[in-house]
Amino acid sequence: MNKIPWQDRPSGVTDVVWRYTENPIIDRDAIPPSNSIFNSAVVPFGDGFAGVFRCDNKAVQMNIYAGFSKDGINWEINHEPIVMKAGNTKMIASDYKYDPRVTFIEDRYWVTWCNGYYGPTIGIAYTYDFKEFFQCENAFLPFNRNGVLFPKKINGKYAMLSRPSDNGHTPFGDIFMSYSPDMKYWGEHRNVMQVASFQDSAWQCTKIGAGSVPFLTEEGWLFFYHGVINTCNGFRYAMGAAILDEDHPENVKYRTKPYLLSPAVHYEQVGDVPNVIFPCATLQDIEQDKVTIYYGAADTVVAIAFGRISEIIKFTKDNTL
Repeated sequence: MNKIPWQDRPSGVTDVVWRYTENPIIDRDAIPPSNSIFNSAVVPFGDGFAGVFRCDNKAVQMNIYAGFSKDGINWEINHEPIVMKAGNTKMIASDYKYDPRVTFIEDRYWVTWCNGYYGPTIGIAYTYDFKEFFQCENAFLPFNRNGVLFPKKINGKYAMLSRPSDNGHTPFGDIFMSYSPDMKYWGEHRNVMQVASFQDSAWQCTKIGAGSVPFLTEEGWLFFYHGVINTCNGFRYAMGAAILDEDHPENVKYRTKPYLLSPAVHYEQVGDVPNVIFPCATLQDIEQDKVTIYYGAADTVVAIAFGRISEIIKFTKDNTL
């Protein structure tokens, strides 16, 4: 197993999730064309790690790029965006691509992202080597964002979390589950999580969206999501955790009432879009009880945070909404 990035909890820090002291790990100008690099996803690959990165160029065109790393912290990102080949369809039109997630299922790596096709929807592609990518049919009609696949089939079907939305800066949104027999046709749509009331948990009262790929624990599927409140200074994005039933993941067992991480340091509060923490991926070591969380900060850079899986589960159960 690849050794995941890790840093012990700093002295005096009592939070369940803590930031890497050398954040951000990827600066906005890490490759020549980029205006910003954020909201990106990584997975173990070979003797290191691979990832798909959101890089907005200096014309602020949104696209996704492949990258590789030996240690999960220091990354070499391609200078040209991914060029898709036809997968299960010849229709691979795309006006833009952003906010990717990556999931290994069975024999290949699946990439989902927000794909521009008459508005935002969920694009799907697969790769075996992060060099050739094969684009498939869009999962849903516009408008939709935050498509996150489960890393294995559920009752014989592929499963995906998403958030139906609108064509703008969505001021609403719940998390839904959809199923597919073949990664081409999607249905059986179920509501999984709704926004909280302002009185119960204000940080997630405007909209919520799936973040990292779920992974199995003794309590069920654990994943991290973003919640949004609309303040007098605009939207503020924070991170929470939820635990879903293993066999029926549309059923939420526990969900954090307090946030786990909220914009509190400079690179999260200041950037192209201030006050944003947007989780997109995790690397976990179940035996060592460790999880490393990758998140976009202020829509500008990539940062990481750490936690003990058992502590996050306990916190989520003890402080459930």
